[in-house]
Amino acid sequence: MLVTLYTKPDCPLCTELKADLLTLQVEIGFSLQERNIETNAADFARYRYLIPVLDIEGGPILYPPHEWLFVRQALLAAKENSA
Repeated sequence: MLVTLYTKPDCPLCTELKADLLTLQVEIGFSLQERNIETNAADFARYRYLIPVLDIEGGPILYPPHEWLFVRQALLAAKENSA
């Protein structure tokens, strides 16, 4: 399962969510891809005011605010759906 985290530099919320995802990655097992929206015009136009955005393959796209328990549940449900 691929999880894409849309971020930009100097974003404290992005840093916090990435740290949470790295912890959850050990428990749940997924591939994490980080995309800097400032390097892609389409990503920037889509997520400019929304980051950090979490796109879970086989699951929802999550927008802030990100609550740890909700993110964990979404990851577990997507993993179960992809099995």
